[in-house]
Amino acid sequence: MNLRSDNNEEMFPIVDEDGHITGAATRGECHNGSHLLHPVVHLHVFNSKGELYLQKRPEWKDIQPGKWDTAVGGHIDLGESVEIALQREVREELGIIDFIPEKLCQYVFKSDRESELVFSYKTVYDGEIIPSDELDGGRFWAKEEIHANIGKDVFTPNFENEYRRVFLI
Repeated sequence: MNLRSDNNEEMFPIVDEDGHITGAATRGECHNGSHLLHPVVHLHVFNSKGELYLQKRPEWKDIQPGKWDTAVGGHIDLGESVEIALQREVREELGIIDFIPEKLCQYVFKSDRESELVFSYKTVYDGEIIPSDELDGGRFWAKEEIHANIGKDVFTPNFENEYRRVFLI
């Protein structure tokens, strides 16, 4: 049995829809249905063949366990810039240290449990990817394979929402 869990006492900045910090709260407070708006970074990693790398969320995660999700998704720590958070999360989750991010969009995502201000980026990367033990692995998906699985409870709702928004399917 895996006894890992997210740190519910980790501190996140609370922001307005423009990203200005208005306060701070714990992960537990942000994920308990309070809808305290907190910032996150996403990175969509494509290879030169146009396939999209997705991570598999481990069963121990408090949000959407066992689902396929954006290659990199992580919270911005209190006092951390978007750019530094993106570099840190990409290094921590996939072991990638040399990439060129291209900003796609910024938007608010709401689920039944939380509200996130998402800063979304993409990159093309053909180097080695080493998923951390924060993930349950990952792999590249062809666009047709992604389209065939949308709406079938394979992906996180956040990934499906962002994929539709950014890649216009």
